[in-house]
Amino acid sequence: MAENKNTKQPEKAVKNQDFDLQASADRASDFYSKNKNVINIALLAFVLGFGGYFAYKRFVKAPAEVKAQEAIFQAQHFFAADSLSKALNGDGNNYGFLQVIDKYGSTKAGNLAHYYAGVCHVRLGEFQKGIDQLKQFSSSDIVISSIANGLIGDAYMELNNAADAVSYYKKAGATDNEITSPMYLMRAGLALEKANKPDEAIAVYQQIKQKYPRTNEGREMEKYLARLGVVK
Repeated sequence: MAENKNTKQPEKAVKNQDFDLQASADRASDFYSKNKNVINIALLAFVLGFGGYFAYKRFVKAPAEVKAQEAIFQAQHFFAADSLSKALNGDGNNYGFLQVIDKYGSTKAGNLAHYYAGVCHVRLGEFQKGIDQLKQFSSSDIVISSIANGLIGDAYMELNNAADAVSYYKKAGATDNEITSPMYLMRAGLALEKANKPDEAIAVYQQIKQKYPRTNEGREMEKYLARLGVVK
């Protein structure tokens, strides 16, 4: 008799499972019936949003990139000719970098315009404006990003803000390349000396000596370390 009970148990379990699945399906159907308008609107919004994203990229963003590239061209020409005021503000017929930023700030050309505008401001002696523009520039190129951060450091030094200058010089040097890193690390060391922090300057000079011995800066480090009392 015990065996008969055990053989019937799986059949009961299957029936219970069928019932549970059906009840679950009924509940889902009932939920959809009561909320189908909300669900359909949400689905439609998702589809339109997904399609709208690609439409935006194709019909809005792409043409804006082209127009921005056209707009920045003359400003770059002014910059190359050392006409910094025109490069910044335009000449009345052509945009300067500031107008490109204002109109096409979200484009790649708009991002690049921040860099150019920052350089112009710094070269014109408008150091805080240069800092503000350069901080809005971003680049995945390690050399370009290093130069931008180094220029911010230069601007801070002109404003007698050695602490922030050192911070940005170190940031510029942290990209770890032999083109710009030793140059900006050396500027960090000089700024630390000026701020009367010789121990920190020594640490930076030793870093240059160890990491970039074949660069011009690396070959000079013995002299700078000796000046601070460090001998072999």
